[in-house]
Amino acid sequence: MSDVRIITGNEAAALAVKLAEPGVIAAYPITPQTKLAEVLSEYVESGELEAEYIRVESEHSSLTVCISASTVGARVFTATSANGLLYMHEQLHWAAGSRLPVVMCCVNRGVGAPWSIFNDHQDSFSQRDTGWIQLYCRDNQDILDTIIQAYRIAEEVYIPVMVCYDGFILSHTMMPVEIPDAGMVKKFLPPYKPHTTLSPDDPKTINSVFFATRRENSEGILCDGYMDMRHKLQTAFEKSGKVIKNASREWAAMTGRDHGGLIWEYMTEDAELILTGMGSIATEATLAADALRDEGIRAGVVGIRAYRPFPKEEVVQAFKKATAIAVFEKCISYGYEGGVCSDLKAAFYGTDIKTPIHDYIVGLGGRDVKTGEIVDAARTTLESIRAGKTGNKTIWLNCYTG
Repeated sequence: MSDVRIITGNEAAALAVKLAEPGVIAAYPITPQTKLAEVLSEYVESGELEAEYIRVESEHSSLTVCISASTVGARVFTATSANGLLYMHEQLHWAAGSRLPVVMCCVNRGVGAPWSIFNDHQDSFSQRDTGWIQLYCRDNQDILDTIIQAYRIAEEVYIPVMVCYDGFILSHTMMPVEIPDAGMVKKFLPPYKPHTTLSPDDPKTINSVFFATRRENSEGILCDGYMDMRHKLQTAFEKSGKVIKNASREWAAMTGRDHGGLIWEYMTEDAELILTGMGSIATEATLAADALRDEGIRAGVVGIRAYRPFPKEEVVQAFKKATAIAVFEKCISYGYEGGVCSDLKAAFYGTDIKTPIHDYIVGLGGRDVKTGEIVDAARTTLESIRAGKTGNKTIWLNCYTG
């Protein structure tokens, strides 16, 4: 019989981490991530999870601990939000460059200044080029399942994975979540096999200074230079899409729950208007699509689950029949437009897709986005394009722009 509990997103994340059985956990409290770290500390204290929970003085130290523990062969976990993630920035690069399969939850929150404890995606978006896989969850079940998959993905391609979910909207909201059997998780997630281990019997120098060109080491072995290492990371990213899809398919076969791999689709088969976004805003868009269908407008939704690697082939296939596209995103690349919009345009370049895109910047700092507002925006987009106004636009939704 299934174990279904009504729990918050943070509790779902903590349960997933417990099932993955990391050996080392380090986290520094920051709203709205704090409860996740607290629940994990309770699991360790009670003996439910056999792991070292290391108390640190900052988010920078938290990720440093995970880097060190992963280097010597432990499965690790950490979590943060907003300015805490920004404080980790240096070490995000270090974890990726070291090819360490660290799994971290980013409970998305607006960054300061000015201060906000509420949700948007500016924190994780600002770290998209640090070399981490980024997966975005749409509900609490997705959070639990994605974290378990994240360990499988990270340990297969040796790239760290950031599991992102919306602060308060998911982290503190209670939903029914089905908890998988621990034995099934063990079958899905084999023990971690580190690519590097440290031992007094086999001393090593790790992450020494790399030169620009390839050079022989002291044993006469030709070793990569800095640029060659970066190319290997990029090559691994190019292969990671297939790994993400395979992990999603295998998990779906075991549990009956399919979160879509790189993207997920809702009523797109005959859609003339496609709404898209990441995380819970894409879930809200499905309700808007239902309402638009009731008006006779063939609307559908494409949810972007993997922002890095960006699912170029999948979005080209999903959007190829659309006559109008409305992007709803909780981030902005200042001086230009939203990041998802830019990446969609780049993916469409060189294809037959010439569909106009309206980019809606929404929900920054937790500003509410109602289904009706998405419906109105989508309807305006379709009417504008039907009237021959086919230029791309960036619109701030529900924002005073005077």
